[in-house]
Amino acid sequence: MSLFSRFHPKPHRTVPMPRATVIAVMVLGLGLAACGSSTSSDTATTTAPPDEPVTVRVLTHDSFALTESLVADFERTSGITVEFIAAGDAGEVVNRAVLASGNPDGDVLFGVDTTLLSRAIGADVFDPYVADAPLDPDLIAAGEGVVTPIDDGDVCINIDDRWFADREIPIPTTLDDLADPAYADLLVVANPATSSPGLAFLLATVARYGDGWPEYWQALRDNGVQVVNGWSEAYLGEFTAGGGGGDRPLVVSYATSPPAEIVYASDPKPEQPSTSVMLDGCFRQVEFAGVLRGSPQPQAAREVVDWLVSPEVQADIPLSMFVFPARRDTPLPEVFERFALRPATPLTLDAQTIANNREAWVEQWTQIVLR
Repeated sequence: MSLFSRFHPKPHRTVPMPRATVIAVMVLGLGLAACGSSTSSDTATTTAPPDEPVTVRVLTHDSFALTESLVADFERTSGITVEFIAAGDAGEVVNRAVLASGNPDGDVLFGVDTTLLSRAIGADVFDPYVADAPLDPDLIAAGEGVVTPIDDGDVCINIDDRWFADREIPIPTTLDDLADPAYADLLVVANPATSSPGLAFLLATVARYGDGWPEYWQALRDNGVQVVNGWSEAYLGEFTAGGGGGDRPLVVSYATSPPAEIVYASDPKPEQPSTSVMLDGCFRQVEFAGVLRGSPQPQAAREVVDWLVSPEVQADIPLSMFVFPARRDTPLPEVFERFALRPATPLTLDAQTIANNREAWVEQWTQIVLR
């Protein structure tokens, strides 16, 4: 749950990234019984500095962001330097980790989510570690005892309400509506082969339509669905409310994108967002952080994971990445309380079902939609 990350131009993409433009939304984060010793996240930021300088490299997706002062405080109190390496969309990050399994080019991976975790576990990417922190038990269970939940969010259809109001067209309210000719050439989605939210939306259609999902996607193709590589291209480029001059008023994004619209708006800020969320067909994603197997400094890597679930970092997550913190006791900002929606019954699929079918589903989707 980069949970989800989504994410509009960040107000403070303050964690320096060696590549890629910082995106802020949605997208877009966990583990059960710890395998190995764990350090309480509440005390991780006061760990005594090690005798020798240590740098922990954190592989992340491009939507990762935290307030810079939090990173500086952790580095000062722990003696650990944290280097963030942006490696593309969550799918690209996981692909990179799978290819380097056992000989990683990082120490921690942040951003593997519910849709991709089974692939990473199957490739033996992680050294199992679950932080000892008061996290949502359901999110912990979703981490399979291998990784630690950091955040969660819901991938949903986002709607440019102003576009529809100006043309006096009713907004769609269900997944079925998206295949209606009334909404021809209005939807843009991300490719599930390269995008975490794109894969989440594919899984949502599998969860909703069962064996009939291929017919649904054929109907979307016939109705002019546009496919792009990733979230940023879809939302910031093709979506009419994304600021990139796009012509698609329907986009696969996150339930927390409307609050981001308020946060990033120029003063005076609007009282209400001009976009909304279609709550039918939302798919819940959890984002995790894990220690990469083969890291030369696994203990320092665990301390970084502990820090990611510390109260300070968890409180920063909503307005940095526009997802919900895994610590449910974390106070939420007012804009989240007012405008961030949580579908009552999000669509889900169990991890084993995803693991057994993901590659075949993506290949079948590619045959239907792109060929």
